[in-house]
Amino acid sequence: MSASMTFVPDHHLRHWRRCASVLLAALLLASCSTMKVEVDGDFPEPLMTQLPLTIGIWYDEEFSNHEFFDEASGRAEPSWLVRTGPAQIKMWDTVLGGMFADLVHMKNPPGEGALNQVVDAILVPRVDELQYAIPQHTNVKVYEIWMRYGFDLVTNAGKPIASWTMSAYGKTPTAFLQSDTDAVNLAAVVALRDAGANFAVNFTRVPEVRDWLQNRPKRKARPPASPAVPAGETGEQTAAGAAPSPVPAAESLSLIHI
Repeated sequence: MSASMTFVPDHHLRHWRRCASVLLAALLLASCSTMKVEVDGDFPEPLMTQLPLTIGIWYDEEFSNHEFFDEASGRAEPSWLVRTGPAQIKMWDTVLGGMFADLVHMKNPPGEGALNQVVDAILVPRVDELQYAIPQHTNVKVYEIWMRYGFDLVTNAGKPIASWTMSAYGKTPTAFLQSDTDAVNLAAVVALRDAGANFAVNFTRVPEVRDWLQNRPKRKARPPASPAVPAGETGEQTAAGAAPSPVPAAESLSLIHI
């Protein structure tokens, strides 16, 4: 008795192969997916006495479009793409606008012969490093972001005034957060707020910046306008009715608080 054999038509085999290929591709795509985070948040203006300076800011293309990509180490983990550029500009514009009397966005990078607005100095920030940690990496139910910034303060001609680095850190617990991307976004926002607060507090403590502030020509403070004196009265005011005198520009440097 001969064994019977079942033959499958070629078109059925081709159909099954196509289905298997599509399924395999879908599985590979899912295993190699990328979690994308466009960092977005609110950043408060620092509560401080403004420094009497006109500061220029130059964001280069790398800073403006900064993003961090971490490729998955295994098929079970997704890759991560964290875009911080627009959020960083929003934060630094807010912080610097609150710190200085005038903030000017430069048209060109600082340098000899550059066609730029005239300012007291130009700040050029950069992101030297960004790291993150999620519960899948650490088995701890928190999301963390570490950032290290570098700053160059230069003249209009690009001559160095000061150069320094600064770290920032943000973390968020997993509780009350709907997704991993929400948690990473919030951790990044907290890190950016930390960076802004550190910068506002420590800017005048950088030795080169402090020396520059002390040695640069001081602007003459405008005398307060004399109030109109009604006819028949002397020009003197009682202490209770006198308006407080404005703080001279040179003294305001020592009144920073946040």
